[in-house]
Amino acid sequence: MKAAAIQMISTPRVDDNLTQARALIAQAAQAGAELIALPEYFCLIGLRDNDKLAIAEPLADASHPASVGTPMQHILAKTAKEHGIWLIAGTLPIRAPGSDKVYNTTLVFDPQGHRVARYDKIHLFCFDDGERRYDEAATLRPGQEPVAFSLTDRSGISWRIALSVCYDLRFPELFRHLGDKHPLDLIVLPAAFTDTTGKAHWELLLRARAVENLCHVLAPAQGGRHENGRTTYGHSMIVGPWGEVMAVQAEGAGIVMAELDQTRQKQVRSQLPALQHRVLSSS
Repeated sequence: MKAAAIQMISTPRVDDNLTQARALIAQAAQAGAELIALPEYFCLIGLRDNDKLAIAEPLADASHPASVGTPMQHILAKTAKEHGIWLIAGTLPIRAPGSDKVYNTTLVFDPQGHRVARYDKIHLFCFDDGERRYDEAATLRPGQEPVAFSLTDRSGISWRIALSVCYDLRFPELFRHLGDKHPLDLIVLPAAFTDTTGKAHWELLLRARAVENLCHVLAPAQGGRHENGRTTYGHSMIVGPWGEVMAVQAEGAGIVMAELDQTRQKQVRSQLPALQHRVLSSS
């Protein structure tokens, strides 16, 4: 299955970001990608952390996302259907009932434009090195449920896919839990890693998660200097089940593509049956 990770440098303007995202999706679909993933906060990186609260949407109906009140979800569903692709829509702010905070939510749309999965980011990023300070808990409510879903590609092969977001990458128990009953074929991790933490840990952790689970990893990212002065690390990446980097883009908007191969994955798991050798449960 050909998959694409889209890299962006999102702005404080939702319409501009959606226009760019749709153009990159169209380009990836034309190149043959049937699974396309957008980065975290693809719809907005505001001038202030709480700007996301102003554009937050309620969760739309799964089968028929209405355009009134949920314009971003409507456009995403329409785009997936238009190109006949599976679209993992990075993250967008979804209102948390009874709260002034929002969920940082990944939505998945099938080739008919129906929402088939929702994941609310569980682990909220916090970092302070004396120069830069981030505290997602100030505006976000953490999710509670790990989420994986299954899709059948155009050749009839089924894929078990784990959803995760950015800071989740640092918590291997999340992926162990998701793969307990059914081994994962793919981990998808939209991100907006900081330049500082990205240089130190991004590739290292992506490759580690691939090796631990003997599966593919698809990681679309924000990659460049944003209008709020923040620099995101980029390096959107696709990693194979042996931990090999299959494709990467260092910075700037663009598309990273690779052919995901379950035959290769089965070969790796046969040669090194580590998943069968686990003794301790993740639960």
